[in-house]
Amino acid sequence: MPSTTTNLMIHAQDIHKSFAGVEVLKGVSLAIHKGEVVAIIGPSGSGKSTLLRCLDHLETIDRGQIEIEGEILVSTDENGLCKYVADHQIRKICRKMGMVFQQFNLFPHMSVLNNILEAPITVKGVKKETITPIAEKLLDKVGLLAKKNNYPSELSGGQKQRVAIARALAMEPEIMLFDEPTSALDPELTGEVLRTMQQLAEEHMTMLVVTHEMAFAREVADKVYFMDQGKIIEGGEAKAFFNNPTHERTKAFLSTML
Repeated sequence: MPSTTTNLMIHAQDIHKSFAGVEVLKGVSLAIHKGEVVAIIGPSGSGKSTLLRCLDHLETIDRGQIEIEGEILVSTDENGLCKYVADHQIRKICRKMGMVFQQFNLFPHMSVLNNILEAPITVKGVKKETITPIAEKLLDKVGLLAKKNNYPSELSGGQKQRVAIARALAMEPEIMLFDEPTSALDPELTGEVLRTMQQLAEEHMTMLVVTHEMAFAREVADKVYFMDQGKIIEGGEAKAFFNNPTHERTKAFLSTML
C-alpha cells in the first residue's frame, strides 16, 4: 500500500502513557494506510493492548499526537501539554473505529440480534427497521444468522467473538481494531474467528490486530510490528519481517513462537 497522506488512516506519533508512575508506552509511533492489515506482536505486558486503547480513546495519553483519517484526536503543544479535541469531536472521530476485545463484552440479557442493533439505534439514532436487515446480513456474513434469537450464554466462545465482530461492523467503521481476539478461545475455535478476520482483510478493511497468532500475522497482515517494554522494536512488510528479523530481541521472541 503506497504511503501517501491521502490514504493515511491512523497516524500515531511519540505516544507516551503511564499508569501509577509506570511508563507503559515509551514513545510509540505508528502509521496505517487505507486497506492495510497491520499486526502487532510481542510478549504480554509490552504495551500492545494499551496502544489500541489509546487509539480508540479508551485510555488517554500523556504525550504525543494521534490522527484518525486526517483528523487530530489529541496533540501535544510546545510546552508538553497534551490536549484532546472537544468531546463531540472525540465521539465523531472514534466512530470511525470499531473495537473487538478479548472477552467479547456482549450484553448477556440481550439476544444476538439485539446485541448488534443496540449501538446503531442508541448511538447513531438509526431506526430499528432500517438497521435490522443490515444486522441480519452481518450475522449471515459471520455464519450466525441462525443464532440471531439466541443469547450469548447459548453460544461457544468462537460464536460470541464472531457476534462481537458483527456488532462492531454494524457501526460502519472505517477501521477495525482487534485486541487479541482469539486469546480467550480454545484452539479449535480460534480458526473460525481468524477466517472471519481474513474475509474482512480480503474485502480491504483497514485493520490493526494485536495477536499471538503468528500464522495469521504472517499470512494475512501486510505489515507486522514487534513491541517490547513499551516500544516498537522492529517492523515492516510481513514476509520480510518473518523471514529476516534484524533485532536480537525479535529473533528471540519469534524463536519461541514459530
